[in-house]
Amino acid sequence: MSTESEFHTVFDMSMPIRWGDMDAFGHVNNTVYFRYMEQVRISWFEQLGIAGGNGEGQGPVIVNASMEFLKQLHYPGDVIGRMSVGKPGRSSFDTRFELYRADDPATLYAKGGAKCVWIDYAAGKSVPIPDLLRQTIETAAPVAPVAPVAAP
Repeated sequence: MSTESEFHTVFDMSMPIRWGDMDAFGHVNNTVYFRYMEQVRISWFEQLGIAGGNGEGQGPVIVNASMEFLKQLHYPGDVIGRMSVGKPGRSSFDTRFELYRADDPATLYAKGGAKCVWIDYAAGKSVPIPDLLRQTIETAAPVAPVAPVAAP
């Protein structure tokens, strides 16, 4: 497991809070926070060209995920998802996520994490992280937050 100082930001993105994200209590349902976390992770993989695996029957799986809900999110608005990664192991790496509102970027609304393991899908066993992904994780520099697009 990576220590806090070994994590660095690799990806930020803005996502709309949809009406359907809310539950009967009038706030974004707790399960949706995990969807936000998933979308940030998948968008980062897409940016790297490895969403859906590496074309060799290998790819990422999540072996655990957690979320700490700090403040309720409500519709309407945009949520900013920030992903950080820790030092990779042979076949896995830890990720951290932070969620902010675009109109309240100084307030952390939720934070979470997930462990990604690279596996051979047919064998169902872990395999070494591909060199491209390992290099990206080890050399990535922090990135500036993505500003949301203003509504017309």
